[in-house]
Amino acid sequence: MNIETITLGAGCFWCVENIFARIKGVISVTSGYADGDIVNPSYQQVSSGIGDHAEVVQVSFDPSELTVDEILTVFFAIHDPTTLNRQGDDIGRQYRSTILFHNASQQNEAHAKIAQLTDEDTFTQPIVTEVKAASNFYSAESYHQDYFTNNPDNQYCQLVVAKKIQKFLNDFSHLLRDQEQEQEQEQVQAQKQTQVKKSLNSAA
Repeated sequence: MNIETITLGAGCFWCVENIFARIKGVISVTSGYADGDIVNPSYQQVSSGIGDHAEVVQVSFDPSELTVDEILTVFFAIHDPTTLNRQGDDIGRQYRSTILFHNASQQNEAHAKIAQLTDEDTFTQPIVTEVKAASNFYSAESYHQDYFTNNPDNQYCQLVVAKKIQKFLNDFSHLLRDQEQEQEQEQVQAQKQTQVKKSLNSAA
């Protein structure tokens, strides 16, 4: 299987991770921090702006099942790419809209998608999404992985995340994985969490 990876920042990663984990062709989704200046930052450091990292999700996918264009279509639909360093009430550089590409093809497709949305007047304000080469990605703490699934009663999840997920389910039902793929993806996510915990333990 040919696996490709793209890294995306669209505000709080709890929502973005859960949405992309539901899409067919996605192998794994890891919440983390990227495009900053310090090694292995903590959530507290990122939240305070130290190191200038963005909250992101790193999406590994099978390009024979899911295209970069489909990924970017979802990306631009689930957040507001016209608000600089902000998503709703979440304000700060860590919430910037960003596409961190892993190859030249992704870079070209990102610019093409932005040009398309601009030409179609999809948004009333200019798109401010950054398009940069992926750099300095670090997995977030283990409790951030699958956060919405594990914390459905969290107030932020109920008031903000759940609404965004429902909108995605309404608009992109054709991209949802089937039950067999869901089970496989859950296994991959479980293995990912185990690896993240091991890496954090070794760094401690």
